[in-house]
Amino acid sequence: MNDVYVVDAVRTPIGKYSGALAGVRPDDLAAGVLRALVDRSPALDPARIDDVIFGNANGAGEDNRNVARMAVLLAGLPVSVPGATVNRLCGSGLEAVIQASRAVAVGDASIVVAGGVESMSRAPWVLPKPERAFPAGNAELVSTTLGWRLVNPAMPAEWTVALGEGAELIADKYGISREEQDAFALGSHRKADRAWHDGVYDAQVVPVAGAELSRDETIRPGTSLEALAKLKPAFRPDGTVTAGNASPLNDGAAALLLADEAGLAALGRRPLARIRASAATALEPQMFGLGPVEAITRALDRAGRTFADLTTVEINEAFAAQTLGCLAALPELDPALVNPDGGAIALGHPLGASGARLAGAVAHRLAASGGGLGVASLCIGVGQGLALVLER
Repeated sequence: MNDVYVVDAVRTPIGKYSGALAGVRPDDLAAGVLRALVDRSPALDPARIDDVIFGNANGAGEDNRNVARMAVLLAGLPVSVPGATVNRLCGSGLEAVIQASRAVAVGDASIVVAGGVESMSRAPWVLPKPERAFPAGNAELVSTTLGWRLVNPAMPAEWTVALGEGAELIADKYGISREEQDAFALGSHRKADRAWHDGVYDAQVVPVAGAELSRDETIRPGTSLEALAKLKPAFRPDGTVTAGNASPLNDGAAALLLADEAGLAALGRRPLARIRASAATALEPQMFGLGPVEAITRALDRAGRTFADLTTVEINEAFAAQTLGCLAALPELDPALVNPDGGAIALGHPLGASGARLAGAVAHRLAASGGGLGVASLCIGVGQGLALVLER
């Protein structure tokens, strides 16, 4: 098997729902990070890119079903460069990285771009086709922005609860209080604001053409425990999950350049990190938030490493309760290693892009520190977990 290297990783600043990136189509967001990634490697002949794989959770609108191929064409790459789009919901961007790394590892490719994109602002409504021709009644539009839609009636009701109710179930399971969740959310905002102030994201974030956004739009440096405590529960009248301790709806894109030894030689660059192992796992759909627990454990085992070897970890913050639940279920994981530069509660969670953002963040952090072992992991709606181990 070939070694697989992360040569570079970029992302857009993340826009809030109906915010600074709402006017930008998802295929243009994807094309932007693809073009930026190519431009950052002057020795790269774009025609040498064997494939472009992007994750995308929607696909129902301007994503145009295969947004990866659209991005190739819109970015001005040679028409000979293929593109494929994958969907593992919230894990789609990381799934793209994992699939691309497999292609390089087995020798099917030498240089691949992997990433993800989502515009939740521009996610369309869908109109189901009628059961018969010429219906006389009204029809209902269904939003594709987030969560279950057009649910199969054969699905058990306990599986199809709202994502926030799933977070409440985790809070119940581990006795996670509203105060703990709010404190975790506040920490995410403070770490993200500090990271931007310290220039941590300068090497990763590239501008979006036609948009005025220089940093992630949903960071709230001025928030406080008092302000968070005033927010009403969003899913249960007496619940603990609020808009303040959950990730928001967002727009953004991210991409990584992967290569084998021959590809590295052609690029003339030193890699950020090397991909060691990955794992995909599944569990009860309503407990989706705990997906990273088994995924991280299994990926580390496949890499022949332990929790004691880790130097940095990214667990996507879909909800504070969900991330805290994962930490409770992984007592061997040092919480201080997790999301040191802020997480999705502050930075945002553009579904299909988040996994690629996490993988890129880990790779850049390993490069900045000069070495170590890192993991990027996400929970996934409908009960899955995904994890990737990187090393430098």
